[in-house]
Amino acid sequence: MQKPVKVLVILVVMLVSLLAVSGLLVVLPFRQHGATHGWRLFLSVAAFALAVGWVLLSILAIPRAVAAIARRQQTGTAVTLLVTACVPVLLAIGLVVASTFWTVGRGDGRKRVESRRALTPAQIVLREELRRDVAVLGGEIGPRSAVTEYTNLCRAAEFIEKSLSGMGYEVRRQDYEPDHWAMRGKPCRNLEVEIKGTAKPDEIVVVGAHYDTEMSCPGANDNGSGMAALLALARRFPGKGGARTLRFVAFANEEPPFFWTSQMGSLVYATACRARGDKIVAMLSLETLGYYDDAPGSQHYPSRLFGWLYPTTGNFISFIGNVKSRALVERALLSFRRHAVFPSEGAALPGLISGVGWSDHWAFWQNGYPGVMVTDTAPFRYAHYHTAEDTPEKLDYDRFAVVVEGLLGVVGEIQSEGAVR
Repeated sequence: MQKPVKVLVILVVMLVSLLAVSGLLVVLPFRQHGATHGWRLFLSVAAFALAVGWVLLSILAIPRAVAAIARRQQTGTAVTLLVTACVPVLLAIGLVVASTFWTVGRGDGRKRVESRRALTPAQIVLREELRRDVAVLGGEIGPRSAVTEYTNLCRAAEFIEKSLSGMGYEVRRQDYEPDHWAMRGKPCRNLEVEIKGTAKPDEIVVVGAHYDTEMSCPGANDNGSGMAALLALARRFPGKGGARTLRFVAFANEEPPFFWTSQMGSLVYATACRARGDKIVAMLSLETLGYYDDAPGSQHYPSRLFGWLYPTTGNFISFIGNVKSRALVERALLSFRRHAVFPSEGAALPGLISGVGWSDHWAFWQNGYPGVMVTDTAPFRYAHYHTAEDTPEKLDYDRFAVVVEGLLGVVGEIQSEGAVR
């Protein structure tokens, strides 16, 4: 390490290795949706070690490069080394600063650790509604993949449409046939109901959830819970006009093979909204809401680094958005805390981080709309995620009901008066 060129070569090799490992960390969960955490953990540790080594070596290299420039030894290489070494140091400083913007409302959520309380009569009614609808979707109907269980997917759509119609809504269908060899002649359907706003009818709040499942999975939690929550919220809004227009939308085809493709139901919907010029000011994606665990260490993350900032006990609900949706994340989180005494966490993170875009809010990001995922964090907590064991009895309906009641307040505030910038 006496010569600048050697240090420069080592820094470049470490950078390439870090990029390669980080790329695998991002891509692996997407290609193996629902895989165990083993490889993610290994890659996270490797990336962390490389990043720390890269920064420390850069700090040591800066004075060497300055000294070489002062002595006019290998000036060109020394200047290149100085610039190369400054980059990781500046990035590290930038990440520390940026983390203060990415992390939203941690403190209050950590204090609210008591997530089990006696239910009120209204919460008991809500709990039984949620239990009933999850039982239909994740029990009576079961697996609902468009590719392998198309009949069940249609049964689920019929159940949702009948439920919404029974609440007094006029249900609008958005039919489309996915461009997939297994889907020829098999149209899929997004379902939408709308409550027109009064003071600001052009501003639209979308509450959405997908009703399909991973192949061969009953999908009680993913995403029977999200769909049951959407129906429960919709039951409580007919006749309640707000300043903004409110839409409840049930999406088809969030799961593979349509996940993050142009055939994903929510992307078809959001793209049509953008083409019409719809002014969507907020989108809440209800994703896998029903599982809570008080065991220490029950909560995991894409990287162990997040465990330094967020709880390692999986008994909280989370509000996740990209950096551009930070204002909506904060707005929804603070509103939830006003309406529910329940552990809650929020973060606005770069969309490439594993798990941040794993639901229908991603489709709205692609069309320039702010979107937030409300979730129990799915595979980072729930052992039965994307398995045949994702059945209705696995859910904690007491806590699920408290969460949905809190979301009722969130939706009401954003629809009626909450500023979304």
